[in-house]
Amino acid sequence: MSPQPTILFDLDGTLADTALDLCHTMNVLLERHGRAQVPNDQVRSMLGAGARKIMERAFANTGSPAPPALLDQLFDEFLEHYSSHIADHTVLFPSVREQLETLSSAGNHLAVCTNKPEHLTHRLLEALNVAHFFPVVIGGDTLPVRKPDPRHLLEAITRAGGSATAAVMVGDSAPDIESARAASIPSICVTFGYTNQAPDTLGADVLIDHFDMLPEALSSLLPGHFGRQGTRLT
Repeated sequence: MSPQPTILFDLDGTLADTALDLCHTMNVLLERHGRAQVPNDQVRSMLGAGARKIMERAFANTGSPAPPALLDQLFDEFLEHYSSHIADHTVLFPSVREQLETLSSAGNHLAVCTNKPEHLTHRLLEALNVAHFFPVVIGGDTLPVRKPDPRHLLEAITRAGGSATAAVMVGDSAPDIESARAASIPSICVTFGYTNQAPDTLGADVLIDHFDMLPEALSSLLPGHFGRQGTRLT
């Protein structure tokens, strides 16, 4: 028998639009440390790669770069504030819930692979009422490695009971696509996420502009497992 497919999802910028809450936290810390807040039309370009990187970009954008010791402090302050405001404005992207319900009900393995700290990932998934879809969650601090290290994805597949020969990574940025490539897993890149690179330059196997396009993308990448509309083949 062929293994059940495993679909791996990034979180921020892929499943959920977390930008407003991340940006609010960033601006709170900028103001706290005597910097000007970043206008809303500029903040999305600073997202991605974790809290430390967000604050590194924010300080460089508003004056002199923050030294490493301050970045360590900012990282801790960021997590403390963000954890209390993790879903004030965050929402799932359109059709995410419907696609997760379809994939889950068909018996596929689902997992979250994110560089967000694991405890915050669980908290956000619970707040968005989608935690039950993901029996496996690998956060940025779950393992000694994180994306783009392929072991981040491969461990998720192992814990889900799947196989790398029947897996797909869905993400929005270079670490997602690079980790999939290193693990010899096909990848799908959403075009509406958080990345400083144009999505079509990241090297994903398929680009999708909306989660309604996910079934067709899965069919093209795992034709032996999914029908033309992305439904599981019996």
